[in-house]
Amino acid sequence: MATRQEPIESYFVEQISTLFVSRWNPIKNVSSVDVVVPCFRYGHFLRECVESVLTQSGPELRVLIIDDASPDNTAEVAQELVGSDLRANYRRHTSNQGLIATANEGIAWVKADYMLLLSADDYLLPGALNRSADLMDDHRSVAFTFGGAVVLDQRGERSRHRTGVGSRTRVLSGLDFIALSGARNIVLSPTVVVRTSLQKRVGGYLADLPYASDMEMWLRLAAHGDVGVIAADQAVYRSHSANMSSELSREQDLLQRKAAIEHFLNSCAARFTNADDLRAWLIHMLALEAIGCASAAFNEGAMESSARLSKLAVSIDPSVQRTRRWWFLACKKALGLRGWLLVRPSVEWLRSIFQNERR
Repeated sequence: MATRQEPIESYFVEQISTLFVSRWNPIKNVSSVDVVVPCFRYGHFLRECVESVLTQSGPELRVLIIDDASPDNTAEVAQELVGSDLRANYRRHTSNQGLIATANEGIAWVKADYMLLLSADDYLLPGALNRSADLMDDHRSVAFTFGGAVVLDQRGERSRHRTGVGSRTRVLSGLDFIALSGARNIVLSPTVVVRTSLQKRVGGYLADLPYASDMEMWLRLAAHGDVGVIAADQAVYRSHSANMSSELSREQDLLQRKAAIEHFLNSCAARFTNADDLRAWLIHMLALEAIGCASAAFNEGAMESSARLSKLAVSIDPSVQRTRRWWFLACKKALGLRGWLLVRPSVEWLRSIFQNERR
């Protein structure tokens, strides 16, 4: 009798044990992250960048260093890093390929669950990868995550970039992220962790958008999934003269953003039921950005630049001429620069009062 009952008793013991383990000692699969580090003439930053990754806790890690034929000591530093940690990998180009081609090579190289493209002059803050991986593990619909950043300028002064981040970690729909961004790139790339399978499916960065390919990529990914917003500073971003974006004039920046929006809409419009409305709204927001730039140029006394930017705004969306922003600039022009500078403090004081009343 006891012999016949033994399998039944064993079955119940096994089920109870399984329930106990899953309830009180859950076993979670450890996710993995590949961090691609393109490097050109940043050998003096490379060690700090790579070590900021290798000291992260949580997910399984690999660092994939791609030396784009750097003429400095990048190869020497990379070989030392590879020799001291098996998670570091290195390859070198025989001729310079440029950032876009190098980034796309990194996308082809990665194999982990998630990936991050981290320029060698930037570095991660503690816990960054764990925060992103945990959110994406818990929300399979999330295409990518981003968070705040510490911006480090050439003088060593620090500021915080928190545009769109907020005070709590949350998940936005792709459309809500696009609405939050508007016609601006609110995301700094060293804070972005992408789901690798989706990144490979949507493809790489666009060579004909050298200055706005990252903005277009965030929009493209958001068309395919949700966006996780990490309420923490995730990385340090160095702002210096070697950054590609520092080379742009206001007009070039706006034209690149316009091209990014057009690329995004042409490739992803089918994913939105209100694609025409979305297109009209994004174009209008870009025209408003152009008027804002024209107004800033006027304040600086750059009248020719202000006039060109105003003309660009109208070419983007003629309806911008019916906006308050357009008429405010027209009033400034009527006053002239000297007159505007005299009344500007009073206008800004009144603006601050109105803004406080709305809160």
